Amino acid sequence: MKFCYNLVGNYGLAIIIFTLFSKIVLLPMSIWVQKNSIKMVKIQPDINKVKINFFGDKDKIAEEQEKIYKKEKYNAFASLIPLIIQIILLMGLVEVINHPLTHIVQIPKNISEQMVKVTLKNHEELDEESSSLELAVVNDIKKNNQIEEYEQILKSKDEIDNIKNLELSFLGFDMSWVATQKGGVAILIPIIAGLSALILCIAQNIMNVLQAEQSNINKYGMLIFSVGLSLYLGAFVPAGVGLYWTVSNLMAIIQQWLLNIFINPKKHVNYEELEKTRNELKELSKNNNEKRTNEQKRKEKEDYKKFFKIVNKHLVFYSESNGFYKYYKGIIEYLLKNSKLTIHYITSDYNDNIFNLEKENSRIRAYYIGEKKLITLMMKMDADVVVMTMPDLNNYHIKRSYVRKDIEYIYIPHGMDSLNLTMRTSSMNNFDTVFVTGKHQKDEAIKTNEIYNIKNRKIVEWGYSLLDDMINDYKEENKDNTKTILIAPSWQKDNIVDLCLDEILNNLSKTYYNIIVRPHPQQVRNMKDKFEMLKEKYSSFKNIEIQTDFSSNSTVFNSDLLITDWSGIAYEFAFTTKKPVLFIDTPMKIMNPEYKKIEIEPFNIWTRNEIGESIKIEEIEQINSIINKIFNNEKDYNKKIEKLTQEYVYNLGNSSEIGAKYIIKTIKNKIEKKKGENKQ
Repeated sequence: MKFCYNLVGNYGLAIIIFTLFSKIVLLPMSIWVQKNSIKMVKIQPDINKVKINFFGDKDKIAEEQEKIYKKEKYNAFASLIPLIIQIILLMGLVEVINHPLTHIVQIPKNISEQMVKVTLKNHEELDEESSSLELAVVNDIKKNNQIEEYEQILKSKDEIDNIKNLELSFLGFDMSWVATQKGGVAILIPIIAGLSALILCIAQNIMNVLQAEQSNINKYGMLIFSVGLSLYLGAFVPAGVGLYWTVSNLMAIIQQWLLNIFINPKKHVNYEELEKTRNELKELSKNNNEKRTNEQKRKEKEDYKKFFKIVNKHLVFYSESNGFYKYYKGIIEYLLKNSKLTIHYITSDYNDNIFNLEKENSRIRAYYIGEKKLITLMMKMDADVVVMTMPDLNNYHIKRSYVRKDIEYIYIPHGMDSLNLTMRTSSMNNFDTVFVTGKHQKDEAIKTNEIYNIKNRKIVEWGYSLLDDMINDYKEENKDNTKTILIAPSWQKDNIVDLCLDEILNNLSKTYYNIIVRPHPQQVRNMKDKFEMLKEKYSSFKNIEIQTDFSSNSTVFNSDLLITDWSGIAYEFAFTTKKPVLFIDTPMKIMNPEYKKIEIEPFNIWTRNEIGESIKIEEIEQINSIINKIFNNEKDYNKKIEKLTQEYVYNLGNSSEIGAKYIIKTIKNKIEKKKGENKQ
């Protein structure tokens, strides 16, 4: 600032030149921030796809988003750097403007302090805490107030002349004015500063590549903050600070315009893809953004209190939503018939059917606990056994109990395929017990224990209660000789719907088979337009039906052939009906990138040609001949599937009893152990 002042001899012009110099010196950083901002917008479509593919799974979204950031070397905090530097510069400039004797005239501190004492003595309205006392000294000397006292302190007429010659005036404004103290025309200072901030925010919302993509809440929030800060700076600090802020804002607009010319975001960002993914995510969020009612909040509060009022809870089940009860059904029904245990059932679904079952059976105690409240409930859990189908215990937000360390946490699979391939790394490592559906899952669990040095984790040869229920419920209906083919894609990136559904239907439309497309509910929710278009396109084909109603499973089990990609429904279908599956070789669904560590080929891979056939996407035109081959050899597939079911599914028909008896035995052992400890 001293250099700038000596250059032009005017405080206002010095501030403008200083501001220009600061922009030039910080230009490399501004270029880096511009590139970083472009990088963020460039990767935004990928981030949107992650949010769409893993909608609702906050932990997985955070995990995948971090991978993208690392891959692209994006620094999420880079956009804060200019603001931090701006604040540091501002603080320095306030110091300089408030202390012109120290920084511009460069009078020694001990002498400037003596001069300030003279000013304080003659100005009752000032106090020692005032930040602009040196400016008051300058104004006194310019007016020849107490000039003799100042001359005695300085002992130099030249120094007095230097102070008198300080040119604080700029365009009719004195740079020492504080608008709230001066009043009058000085009130224009905060107004001009606020207007400059308003213009900058509007320009940034249009020109800044990152800010242009932010939500209106963020845009208007920043606008209000910037204008508010500018009004404050203009009103309560010397006018020189307001001038700096105004000029800095206007120069920032010019700088952003130039940066956009030389580093044009349009050359790097696929705005068409960005808009497409943004709209998909917006539609998904709109469909899922159901706000909780006051009744739901009230029930959660009551159920939370009710849960902790009950002491000596032996058994707790947790369900993410209504659809997960089917995995517990057989075990719970056996427990109710063959024990005196009370079933404490926590659900995060307000409309869970468990509340109807609670009315029918007094030994079922159901509790509605939302996702956020569930975090604290699980930390305070007090029970002998907790049964869950939700993996990743202790890995993310859901923790083991902090209150009781001897709880036995049991994991129950909600699929019959490879847990090592389809579950995240270490997703079951913090459970005490894992129920396995068959030999393949047991082998994986044993090997996982060895590789990750997991001690004392029990593996129970359980089976699959849902399969037992489906086999009991399955009755092959008498129907005509026309074969029915069900197409059931998985819910993952690059599935049948994304890659080849239209091509499959084009080929199958030429056959006499009944074709039913039953997409995943999330696909219907997120891709309404696509399915409406397919319905319209194939409306003239009487043998093709695209279902978007999932109220019944009859379609699944009345089909003669299932076409899928990597969906676990393949095993439920094949092992229930003993009918074959045609797999489309879309990119494999890999949730665990470390799955090869245990050196066991996943069940999902080697069984594809055991329970049916597989076909590559580029060979879809051959699908009709492959289906004919499958139907011509139906009995052979029936035998293969039956053999595989017997070899790889534990305790067919009585898995519920096995699972329930294990839970009963575990609880009895814990009760006996407590009794022994109490006696001691």
